[in-house]
Amino acid sequence: MTTLAFDVYGTLIDTQGVVSLLSSYLGDDKAQEFSSRWRDKQLEYSFRRGLMQQYEDFAVCTKDALLFTNNELGAGLTAPQQEELLEKYRSLPAFDDAKTALSKLNSAGIECFAFSNGSADAVTELLEGAELSRYFKDIVSCKDIKSFKPNPQVYQHFLDKSGSKEQNTWLISSNSFDIIGASAAGWKTAWVKRSREAQFDPWGINPTITVSSLSQLIENIK
Repeated sequence: MTTLAFDVYGTLIDTQGVVSLLSSYLGDDKAQEFSSRWRDKQLEYSFRRGLMQQYEDFAVCTKDALLFTNNELGAGLTAPQQEELLEKYRSLPAFDDAKTALSKLNSAGIECFAFSNGSADAVTELLEGAELSRYFKDIVSCKDIKSFKPNPQVYQHFLDKSGSKEQNTWLISSNSFDIIGASAAGWKTAWVKRSREAQFDPWGINPTITVSSLSQLIENIK
């Protein structure tokens, strides 16, 4: 049976959903730069903690990255404003294509799991707020083994928890580091290229398929 493991942040859930709130604090010109830098630093901190084996919850990486970005860019966000941004991060919106795509996959009898660096509680809150939770059989969190993608152990953890096999499992992600990690673990992969400007890391490991929208999965997943 085909099993789909959906990355959450950046694939199902739009991490740029904080831009409107940032715009109210910083203005439109600075908000996008701040949001992108915050996201990049969040991932960097998770990578570094994974390599150092100094695990902290993904929410801690998010908070620390916000503080760093505020200091680096001299944005001057107050403590209450930062708390409001972190609260917003717990209720980010889904991408427009997510609900319809997941519904079609469910109707086709394809098992879907949420697979995330975030804690199960944080992902549950996100998916419920975005009205996506009913489409998933379960949530698999990297927190269970106190590590982060793309550590090979997290992909094995997913297989252990879902009961799926490498050859039957697809990772669906907009993050190339995640696609490369899953490919190295023997999975099939679908890279969701959400913008023309998005670049895939030139490591010589390519996704099984590339789509521009989640709506294209039903036609390409076998």
